Amino acid sequence: MPKRGYHHGNLRQALVDAAFKLIEQKGPTGFTLSEAAKQAGVTPAAVYRHFEGREDLIAEAARQGYEIFADLMEHAYQSGQPSALASFEATGRAYLAFARKYPGHYVAMFESGISINRTAELARVAGRASGVLEKAALALSEHIPPAKRPPAVMFSAHIWAMSHGVVELFARGPAGSRSPFTAEDLLESGIGIYLRGLGLVPPDE
Repeated sequence: MPKRGYHHGNLRQALVDAAFKLIEQKGPTGFTLSEAAKQAGVTPAAVYRHFEGREDLIAEAARQGYEIFADLMEHAYQSGQPSALASFEATGRAYLAFARKYPGHYVAMFESGISINRTAELARVAGRASGVLEKAALALSEHIPPAKRPPAVMFSAHIWAMSHGVVELFARGPAGSRSPFTAEDLLESGIGIYLRGLGLVPPDE
């Protein structure tokens, strides 16, 4: 009897879906291609028709994660319009929401060691995601004279790093119990302090 994997539609996607599950269970380096094949219901040899190795499989998982992530970030940005501040803060909340809802995607993107430059398509979609935050940062800083305006790419990177740190320390797993505050509260207050320090929002907002 033929393996069901050859007949259940998109074998390539079935392997990626299997990778997401295994990444959640064992981490990005804790499983083999044979395990992914078994999860998808195909022979190990079938995997190599679509991916040269585990890193290629994880890179595709990361690409799909960035597609979802970029869409969520763009939706968050638009939800805050026409307020530049609301749009900027919404992108931070979207980061937390994504990490919680798509843990396998998140790990493939940020904890697998896969470079975003591994493929042109992965680099493109990762750039689309970061571009949303940079766009929000640029809009927020437009009222500051150019000579005193911090580079949008710099402070958007700082906010991205802050969001990532809050996710890692307080939004994933039992470590969140270290803080009496929610991850959302920590991120929102952190963003507020940072933006006030740059003079991007007035002290009373």
